[in-house]
Amino acid sequence: MKAVTAAVAAGVAGLALIGASLPVEQAFSTASAQTPRVAPVAAAPIKVNVRRITETQYRHAIANVFGPDIKLNARFEPEKREDGLLAIGGAQLSLTSSGFEQYYSLASSIADQALNEKVRARTVPCQPADAKKSDDACARQVISRIGEQLFRRPLTSTELGARVKTASNGAAKTGDFYGGMKLALVSLLMAPEYLFRMEMAEADPAKAGAYRLDGYTKASRLSYLLWDSGPDQELMDAAKSGAIHSDATLKQQLARMVAAPKFRDGARAFFVDMLQLDGFDNLTKDPGAYPKFNQSVSDSAKEQTLRTMVDLLVDKKRDYRDIFSSNETQINRYLASIYKVPYASKDEWTSYTFPESSERAGVLTQVSFLSLFAHPAASSPTRRGVKVHEIFMCEPTPDPPADVDFSKVRDSASGTVRGRLLDHMQNTGCTACHRRSDPPGLALEHFDGLGQLRLSENGAPIDVSADVDGKTITGAQGLAKYLHEDKKVPACLVRNVFAYGTGRKTDERDEDYLAGQTSAFAASGYRLPDLMVQVASSPEFLKATIPAGAAQAAAPTTAKPKQ
Repeated sequence: MKAVTAAVAAGVAGLALIGASLPVEQAFSTASAQTPRVAPVAAAPIKVNVRRITETQYRHAIANVFGPDIKLNARFEPEKREDGLLAIGGAQLSLTSSGFEQYYSLASSIADQALNEKVRARTVPCQPADAKKSDDACARQVISRIGEQLFRRPLTSTELGARVKTASNGAAKTGDFYGGMKLALVSLLMAPEYLFRMEMAEADPAKAGAYRLDGYTKASRLSYLLWDSGPDQELMDAAKSGAIHSDATLKQQLARMVAAPKFRDGARAFFVDMLQLDGFDNLTKDPGAYPKFNQSVSDSAKEQTLRTMVDLLVDKKRDYRDIFSSNETQINRYLASIYKVPYASKDEWTSYTFPESSERAGVLTQVSFLSLFAHPAASSPTRRGVKVHEIFMCEPTPDPPADVDFSKVRDSASGTVRGRLLDHMQNTGCTACHRRSDPPGLALEHFDGLGQLRLSENGAPIDVSADVDGKTITGAQGLAKYLHEDKKVPACLVRNVFAYGTGRKTDERDEDYLAGQTSAFAASGYRLPDLMVQVASSPEFLKATIPAGAAQAAAPTTAKPKQ
C-alpha cells in the first residue's frame, strides 16, 4: 500500500503545480494547454462558466457513484458568499495548496474504501484476468463508467486512455490490479473536471452564429438546481442523445426530477445558501449568557429550519409566504429545552405546533434565525433587521462607517436594547440606515440572542412595536403578516432561485424576465416546486452567456499544411 500511495502522490504532483492558488480560469487554461488539440473544422465549444462544487455536492456525488456507506472525513475549502449567495461566489473560487492536499487525502481515502475487498465488486464489477496484473479491458470499463459520473459527461479518448495507462502502470509497479485502479480513481477524483463545474456552450445548429449550452451542461444545471448533485443516468442519456434540447423532453425530465426524493436534497441545499445557515459552522455564544447553548443545540437549530422548509414547501406544497406565519414545525429534545415546551416523543424528532397564542410564528422565530443574527451575549435588532431585508427582500444594507461608536448599544447592563439603540441612532450618519434596518429586528426583541422568549430586559419591559415603511406592526406575528403581504418577498425568492441556478448576479437586464417569473409564481399559488420547474424550463435559465471575445476565438479556422 505504501507503494501505491507513493505512486498516487507522484501522479498528481503535476496537477498540484497547475491548480494550487491560481485563479480558476488560469488554472484550467494551463491544464488544457497540456493536451494537444486538432485544428477545428467547426466553431469550438466555449467555456462560459466555471464553479467549484460545494461540500454537499461533493458528498452527493461520492454517495451516488461509490455508495452511501463511503465515509468522508475532511475539512473542505471555505466557500465565498457573493451578492447574498454562495452559489454566485463559487465562480470566483480556486484551490489553495492546502486545499489541494485535503482533496488528495480525501480522494485516496475514497479509493481505498471503494476498493476494499468487501465492496470492491460494486466498484469493479468486471473480474481481472489476473488480480496481480493489469487488465486494460476491465480497467477501461470501470474508468469509463465512473469517469462519466464524476465528470458529468463522457470522458474523451485522451482522458480515458491516460487513466487506463495509469492503472496499467500502477498494477505493474505494485503487482496488484486494484492498486493500479486506485491510481486511476484518485486521478479522476482530483481532476478539475470533477472538482469544478465547467459549463460549455456549443454552436446552435438552429441559429447561424449563435450558441447554446451543450446537452451535458444543461443536464448539470438542472440537476444541481433541483437535486444538488450531478445528473442521473436518464438525464445523461437525454443529454447524450440531444433530446434534452427539445421542450417536450425538458418538461418531462423536470416533472420527473421534482417528484423524485432527491428534490428534497436540492431544496435543503438551496435554503442552506439562501438563509445563510452555513453561519452555524462558526457560531459561538457566551456560555455565561447562554448556558444552554452547545454544539447539539446549534446542529439542531439548523436542522429544524431545513426540516420545516422542506415539510411546508416540498412535502405539503404550501404557499411560500407561509414560512413566516406557520406555527407548524419539528423539534427535538435539545430545542424543546430552548422553546420551553414538553417533549413526550421517543423519536429523535417529532412534529410540533406552537399554540396560536404563542409568539412563535414562522422561520423568523426559530432558534436558527434568532441565534445566527445576534451577538454572542445579546440580541441584535440591527443584525436581525438587516438580514430580514437582505435574505427575504433582496435589499442589502451598506456597512456602517468605520468611526461609529457602538459602546452604548453593547452596554448590556442598562435598560433595553431598544432604548440603547435609539440613543445610538443619534450619531450622525446612523439614522438613515437604522430607520430602515432596525424596525423588523425591534419586532423580534421578545427573543434573546439564543432565541429564548423573554418579556423584559434588566427589569424593564420590552416594547416590540415598530414602524416598517410607514406601517405600525407589533411583535413577531405583526412582522409575519407584513412580510406575508409584501410583494418584494416572493420577487426576492424568484431572484434567488435564478441566481442560485445560473451562478451569476442578476442586473437590470434581467428585470423584465424576473418580473414575469414572479407573476407566474403568484399565479401558481406561490408553490416552490412550480417555481423551480418554471425557472428551470425558461430559455433565460438555459441561455449561454458568452464571455467577451470568446466567440471570435472559437470561430472555425483552417489548419495550415505542414511545409
